[in-house]
Amino acid sequence: MRVTAYRFSPPRALRLHLTQRDPSPWEADREGNGNVSYSVGQVAAVAGVTKRTLHHYDEIGLLVPSGRSPAGHRRYEEADLDRLQQIRFYRELGFPLDEVAKLLDDPDADPTEHLRRQHGLLTGRIDRLREMAAAVEHAMEARKMGITLTPEEKFEVFGDFDPDAYTEEVERRWGDCDLYEESRRRTAGYGKEDWLRIKEETDALNARIAALMAEEAAPGSEAAMDLAEEHRRLIGAHWYDCTYEIHLGLAEMYVADERFTATYDAIRPGMAAFLRDAIVANAARRA
Repeated sequence: MRVTAYRFSPPRALRLHLTQRDPSPWEADREGNGNVSYSVGQVAAVAGVTKRTLHHYDEIGLLVPSGRSPAGHRRYEEADLDRLQQIRFYRELGFPLDEVAKLLDDPDADPTEHLRRQHGLLTGRIDRLREMAAAVEHAMEARKMGITLTPEEKFEVFGDFDPDAYTEEVERRWGDCDLYEESRRRTAGYGKEDWLRIKEETDALNARIAALMAEEAAPGSEAAMDLAEEHRRLIGAHWYDCTYEIHLGLAEMYVADERFTATYDAIRPGMAAFLRDAIVANAARRA
């Protein structure tokens, strides 16, 4: 498969609309053979690259303009612009110029394999950025709750666990219950050892839920409902009085809000929905 035959639709931000209908600087020249061509400045202005970049692409053979003006200046035709669009697409993904050239010119190159590898690199980068963002959020929560920890202690205590994330959502949904303020009052005096103990209890409960799922137990089983009840009591013990009504609201939030779904599903795929169903069943049997 020749790479030049490979077609894709790049992101909207990378698409070039290079037509005669465009306003200045697109005052294209029509040559005697009927072809429309554009200057370096015109292409650079609309494509969002510098003239130096276009000169460099020409010098290394990555994007050689199809023509020259009588004065020897570069003139780019539609085929050149199509190629520039693909170059920008690959560059946006982080491909180095030599790999871009190979993708576009090597008849034996496999663009799908290149994209698959780059997708893995980008996914890893995104995951790392999410971890960094979560770490910053946890540090802000610690400061907000009056906890003074060293950087090492902050990562040791919070890790992937956000102690105040649930209460923020609860306050927004049930602000008249004063749950957020109750949680703030309780957690104001928590220190490192307190948070480590809470994290240990939470991790242990999540591990037992995941193990129960591995046994293919139904979320409406006695064992699942017992774990749901333990989940409710854990919240009540450390943050605020979690009634069954509030617990049901939290359960729906776990599947409706992708942040909470991702947290539970990272422990075991489908865990957010399983926990929601177990909480619903537990509340029903307590009614």
